Amino acid sequence: MSEPGAGPAPGAAPTENERTWGMLAHLAAFAGLVAPLIGNIVVPLLIWHSWRDRSPFVGEQALESLNFNISVSLGALVCCVLTLVFIGFLLGTALFVAWLALTLIAAIKASEGVNYRYPFSLRLVK
Repeated sequence: MSEPGAGPAPGAAPTENERTWGMLAHLAAFAGLVAPLIGNIVVPLLIWHSWRDRSPFVGEQALESLNFNISVSLGALVCCVLTLVFIGFLLGTALFVAWLALTLIAAIKASEGVNYRYPFSLRLVK
């Protein structure tokens, strides 16, 4: 049984190079650990911008990563505000764990050639 956010890639199966770049589009979010709130958005944006016309698979995976990381960044900002009432620490920790787990799951699925969609993501960029 497949996960709710996973589905087969449309059209022909992605090549090894496309699967690698699809995986890197998700793993690029870890640049946010170096440059918070910027790295996790800019790097997937650059991958999406450079690959969207060359490969539908890589373009979709980079776009999915970009939208998810924008959503997580917005959630992190809300958690920062909520630290004033002390619940932000708990929610921020839960958000970080969910971000880490979902990003790794997405990278694994993309490396398998599966067109992964995050279960909790605002579709802001289309």
